[in-house]
Amino acid sequence: MEVLQIIQDAFGYLDDQALAYVADHLGLPLNKVRSVASFYSHFTLKPQGLHTCVVCIGTACYVKGAVGLLGELGETLGIKVGQTTPDGQVSVLKAGCLGVCNLAPAAVIDGEVRGPVAASELLSRLRQT
Repeated sequence: MEVLQIIQDAFGYLDDQALAYVADHLGLPLNKVRSVASFYSHFTLKPQGLHTCVVCIGTACYVKGAVGLLGELGETLGIKVGQTTPDGQVSVLKAGCLGVCNLAPAAVIDGEVRGPVAASELLSRLRQT
């Protein structure tokens, strides 16, 4: 995981070439490396936008409307969860749990935890940056 983190920090994401490199140099099957990279929501396998918005979908956030947040973000930005706007400005992602249940529904915008949030607040914040 540490090697994957270093590569992602350097290049912004983990592409197939990076995963194959890690597998080859660590003597691991490519599918094992890919499964680790795809399991943890911290790793991304595609280039991300200039700004990222990660919405928590853990139990507390789910109950407090996280799915609706994702729907509004996607509709307004014209993308689905896990995608980046065509102009490369914003990526919308989801995370299983951010561990900030007291802030439900919570999101991380460009590394800053926010909550409780509404879609309008998230969109406004993304437009400001």
